[in-house]
Amino acid sequence: MKLIHASASPFVRIVKVVLEEAGQRANVEIIDDTGSLMTPDKNTLAANPAGKIPCLVLDNGTSLYDSRVITRYLNSAFKLSLYPTGDKEWRTLTLEAHVNTILDAAILCVYEVRYRDEHERSADWLVAQRGKISRGLDTLENRWITHLQGDLDIGHIGVGCALEYLDFRSEIGQWDDWRKERPKLRDWANTFLQRASLKATVPI
Repeated sequence: MKLIHASASPFVRIVKVVLEEAGQRANVEIIDDTGSLMTPDKNTLAANPAGKIPCLVLDNGTSLYDSRVITRYLNSAFKLSLYPTGDKEWRTLTLEAHVNTILDAAILCVYEVRYRDEHERSADWLVAQRGKISRGLDTLENRWITHLQGDLDIGHIGVGCALEYLDFRSEIGQWDDWRKERPKLRDWANTFLQRASLKATVPI
């Protein structure tokens, strides 16, 4: 298998963490995406016509894209337990989607700063995206801690990657520190982010 990636992408990192949890990262060829939002990489375009990462190219040439598709595939292929069944399945999928909403808003803030000249940026747009991040974090603090204290699933991995992405891009995104007034989330993260799979995939 080949994983087309950019090391800073939180969605790529979620996939890498799953590979680490499966003990399979060394068995996957990592291909750097050298493109940009405006000029996608040719290898990425060949795998995904939208030019978005991550893309997982299977040994038979099939391309899988969207991190949620890839992690579901890896969970099945390597017989992990990151997607539970029964009632917990729907909570886990909802948490996965919730995390992606936070990340989407954060990435849109980064794009607004990186790809628009300062005089073209929309202050209202940035405020709106930061509001999504803040509300999403508040929801993690108030509704999801009990879940996060349970057995590892894809939601745990997503939350961990999202929190560290907010730290990683805080200077560009200029959102508030996620730890502020969220002691339960902070305490959970202080332990969870020491997990080997997270330590092995810190963004650079």
